[in-house]
Amino acid sequence: MHAVFGNVDEPALQQLLPEQLVVEVEEARIGITHVPGPRVGREERLVNLFPTCGAVLYGHTHEPQVERHASVWILNPGSPTERRRSPAHTMLELEIAGREIRPSLIVLEQA
Repeated sequence: MHAVFGNVDEPALQQLLPEQLVVEVEEARIGITHVPGPRVGREERLVNLFPTCGAVLYGHTHEPQVERHASVWILNPGSPTERRRSPAHTMLELEIAGREIRPSLIVLEQA
């Protein structure tokens, strides 16, 4: 398991975990951060933040996102617990084979 700290985590946890992380699974590289910044320009900013990654995973908004920006997957699992403005509780599953990343959004429950 890999983790980065979020904006409401306790200071002790923020000191223990990184703000950003790159994880390698097989030949795939996945960038992870919690806060993606403002909505405008988000995808380009995330791709630039993790230039060697085939996917960038972020949280914070609780709104699921599974889409490509250029050749990079931009992924947000949503939330299995606090859906906020999202229509459903969701999570992501990533299937990885070599460098190929295949994300699947899993809808747990409709609001």
